Amino acid sequence: MPALVAVLAGLGLGLSLIVAIGAQNAYVLRQGLRGEHVLLVVAVCALSDAVLVLSGVLGAGALLERLPWLLPVFRVGGAAFLLGYAVVAARRALRPGALRADDAGTRTPARTAGATALALTWLNPHVYLDTVVLLGSIAQTHGEHRLWFAAGAVTASLLWFTALGWGARLLRPLFARPGAWRVLDGLVALVMLVLAVTLLLG
Repeated sequence: MPALVAVLAGLGLGLSLIVAIGAQNAYVLRQGLRGEHVLLVVAVCALSDAVLVLSGVLGAGALLERLPWLLPVFRVGGAAFLLGYAVVAARRALRPGALRADDAGTRTPARTAGATALALTWLNPHVYLDTVVLLGSIAQTHGEHRLWFAAGAVTASLLWFTALGWGARLLRPLFARPGAWRVLDGLVALVMLVLAVTLLLG
């Protein structure tokens, strides 16, 4: 029973942290709507979260506390990347196009999609605070069942990114209109800009 409680606690807290609108979610949603490299992007995000959560549970959070200069480095690097992505999204919003998943000429290369997903995950200091520090710290309260807690949190990430990536196709009829893409890309640009400013302000 304690193991089940730990799993459910990890699942619930993991979902509460990951469902919030952020850089990862915005990118997974966009790739899901376009039907581009969804498996790759979902796998990158879910596996990255799994590595981060397990690192926190196994003690990496203490390392971050001993090396406080690491987070400012990630903060500046992440903010720069998010600002760049905001500019790209804003340019797309100004030049919207209808959803054409079969239009090879506008498809993002798999390498670019994977690298972007990696960057949006590993260059975001909030990811470390949520997964390594917060989840890692709370996992310790479950004692010998902390790995079960980690399993619940990892499952939450996998379920969420899978649902977001493949569930986005249900919205594709709406995004057959250029105006809908303009709104989405405008919102993505705004989210990235707010996150970047938040990081720079600490």
